Amino acid sequence: MPQKKYTHLFFDLDNTIWDFNSNSFDALYVALDKLKLLDKIGSFDTFFKIYNEVNDNLWDLYRRGLMTKKVLSVQRFEETFQKNGTPLNMDGEIVNATYLTEMPLQTKLVNGARKALDYLHGRYDVAIITNGFREVQYDKILKSELSKYFRKIFVSEEIGAQKPRKEIFEYAIKSMNAPKNSSLMIGDSWDIDIIGAMNFGIDQIYYNPQIEQKEWLGCFFSSMNRNIGDILAGTPLVFDKNQLVTDKKSVKTAIISDLHQLIDIF
Repeated sequence: MPQKKYTHLFFDLDNTIWDFNSNSFDALYVALDKLKLLDKIGSFDTFFKIYNEVNDNLWDLYRRGLMTKKVLSVQRFEETFQKNGTPLNMDGEIVNATYLTEMPLQTKLVNGARKALDYLHGRYDVAIITNGFREVQYDKILKSELSKYFRKIFVSEEIGAQKPRKEIFEYAIKSMNAPKNSSLMIGDSWDIDIIGAMNFGIDQIYYNPQIEQKEWLGCFFSSMNRNIGDILAGTPLVFDKNQLVTDKKSVKTAIISDLHQLIDIF
């Protein structure tokens, strides 16, 4: 098979490059401290776990168009405090605004992110496709000194379509003047990043530090089944990284557990 050369790489931001989990933990701690709420909630670790569960559920509704951004922003905190057994004694919007102010000030990156971006910079045309709120996503990139790596940043709120919808991938591809068969999506969410790119028809790299199937890491394979559990339980058709070709009838998927592996792939 002839060698496939990618020209355009599209990265997810949160938990693919910018360490959302760690930064969110720190930002919420600082926000609650500033609002003098830390002493009222008991264990912050327990509170943060509840918050993540609530936030994830509400974001799913938001992505499906079943909840507005305004309702999500307020409800995620009011519901968390309620489930924590410490009802909030102020408007949830105040907590949300304080939290969002602190978020971009946190600058931890996923392990290996900067080294991989340094390597890719100048070799490929690189962009971001993210579902986050526009008022914080640009600041995250700026304050984390990531701007130089990306020619364009595509925020779902500005485009009017969230991953995994095809429209956001199509918009990004056209804006970058990128051929589909030379474009690739890199992200940490199977359902949002990988399935979205798969449905649109571009190859993908699924970043998951929990994956242990070392013999597959960094290899591309034809993914006929869209369920990650079934793929990992089966035996995918694996291709050597130096013999990549795009079949018009299918796209290819690679799995990595460390962003340093991007250097080996590319």
